[in-house]
Amino acid sequence: MPRGDKSAYTDKQKRKAQHIEDGYEARGVPPREAERRAWATVNRESGGGNRSGSGRGKPDTHVSSRRGGNSQTFAQRSAAARKGWETRRRRAR
Repeated sequence: MPRGDKSAYTDKQKRKAQHIEDGYEARGVPPREAERRAWATVNRESGGGNRSGSGRGKPDTHVSSRRGGNSQTFAQRSAAARKGWETRRRRAR
């Protein structure tokens, strides 16, 4: 099997890679780089190609999907920290 051959991947892995690739492209990553990153993510989560069939392969870990998600700006985090500090100071009296 030559390098880059995707025949050892399940349909689910291929769909996942396509979805990840679309997300990268939407953020402005060049198409070839987006594809490379997408397959790297699929490999990291599932351990490479899993041939389809009952009892074959390992369950996905989703470790890469849990990363990120920091939707607050610096100002919002700072304001929340200030508010928490004020509350703790007030309750300590």
